[in-house]
Amino acid sequence: MTEPVTAVHSGPISSLGALLSRQGRRDPNPFYAELHRQGPVCALTGPTDRFDVVVHGYDAVHDALRDPALQVMTGEYRDQIGGKRWRDHLSLRVLADSMFLTEGAPHTRARRRFSHAFSARRVAALEPAVERIVARRLDRLAELGAGGTPVDLLAEFALPIPSDVVGELLGVPEVDRDWFPPRVRAFGAILDLGAGVWRHQKAADEAAEELTAYFAGLLAARRAEPEDDLVSALVAARDDETDGETDDAELIANLLTTYNGGFVTTTHLVGNGARLLMDDPDEKARVLADPARLDDLLQEVLRYEPPVHFSTRWAAADTEIAGMPVAKDSRVLVLLGAANRDPRRFTDPDTFDPGRAEGPPLSFGAGVHYCLGAVLSKMEGRIALPALLRRFPALALAGDPGERTTLMLRGYESLPVRVS
Repeated sequence: MTEPVTAVHSGPISSLGALLSRQGRRDPNPFYAELHRQGPVCALTGPTDRFDVVVHGYDAVHDALRDPALQVMTGEYRDQIGGKRWRDHLSLRVLADSMFLTEGAPHTRARRRFSHAFSARRVAALEPAVERIVARRLDRLAELGAGGTPVDLLAEFALPIPSDVVGELLGVPEVDRDWFPPRVRAFGAILDLGAGVWRHQKAADEAAEELTAYFAGLLAARRAEPEDDLVSALVAARDDETDGETDDAELIANLLTTYNGGFVTTTHLVGNGARLLMDDPDEKARVLADPARLDDLLQEVLRYEPPVHFSTRWAAADTEIAGMPVAKDSRVLVLLGAANRDPRRFTDPDTFDPGRAEGPPLSFGAGVHYCLGAVLSKMEGRIALPALLRRFPALALAGDPGERTTLMLRGYESLPVRVS
C-alpha cells in the first residue's frame, strides 16, 4: 500500500513532522524554503519532536556549529537523558566512542591522531593512486556496459573508488576492501532522523560487530608486524601514549567511523554530481571543455545536493542563536541542507548554478567537528567526475534511480546508466 503524499507544510512551522514524512524526505527543499520565510531559527513544539530548536539560516548554522556551548550528543549526554539501555547496541557504543560524538580531550586526541593522514600534503600525495583506482574502475564500467548494457554507476564506480582510496590511506589491504560496502551501508542506516531508523538497529549492530572484529585483527597484525601505513602509525602512537594499559576500543571506533565516513559521503558526492550532469548536458560540455570549472562545479554539487543534510547538538549551557535564547539542555537540530538553500546567502538557491560565486556551502560543517576528510573527498570528486565524462561522453541514465529518502548520507541506492 502506497503511503499518501501529504503537503510538506501548512502554515508556520513548529514541528518536524512534515520533514520526516515520506514526501518531506523525498524533497526536503520546500520545507526548508518555508523555514527560511520564518527566519534563521525556529522553536519546535511538536509533541513528537525530539528537538527543541531547529537552526537553518546560513549564518546561524555557521555560528551554531562553532558555538562551544552547543556540543555533540555524547554518550554521557545520552546516559543523562535516557538511561543506559542504548549501550546494549554495539553500533551506538562505537559511535559514542568515536570523534564524531565526543568532546574535550577524547575528541582532541582522536583528531590529532588522524588529522595528519588527511592533511593537504598527504592527500596530494595520494593523487596518483586515486588516478590508478579511477582508471581501473572505468575499465570495469566499459567491460560491464559494453553494447549498451545497463550498469550500476553507484556499485561499480562511485562506491568502490572512495572505498579503495580510504583503504589505501589507512592501510586496509586491497583484497579486503570489497568486503566493506554492505557492512558500511548497514552501519550508516541508523544515522538518519526519525523513529524509522530503529528498524535498522539489528543489522547495524551485526555490521558493527563484524567491522570491529576486522579492525581489531588489523591492529593486532600491525602491532606484530608494522608496515608503512596509518594503522601502524596509530598503533605505535597509542601504545607510546598509554604504555599498553588501555584497550583499543577508542582507536577501533575511530578507524571504523573514519573508514565509513571516508567513503560514503564521497560516494554520494560523485553519484549526485554524475546525476546532475546527466540531467544538464550543457554543463557537462562546459566541464569537459574547461577543467578549471571543476572546482566550482563540485562546490555547487555540495551546495545543491549535499550528502549530509543535518547535524545535532545539545546546549551544555545557556546560549543564543541568531537572537533566539537557547536554554541549557535544549536539543538543537542544525540543518546544513537548509543553510545551503538560504536565499539570504545564495541567489535563486533552488537553481543549480556552478557559475555562482557566493561563498562555500556548509556541507562539511564548521568548527571543531568540521569534516576531517573534506579535502580528500573533493580531490576524489575532482579526479573521478571528469575522468568519467571523458571516457564516456554519452553517459546517460538507463532507468529510474529511485527515490532518495534519507537526510543523512543522502544519495541514490543505485544509479543505472549506459556508458555507450
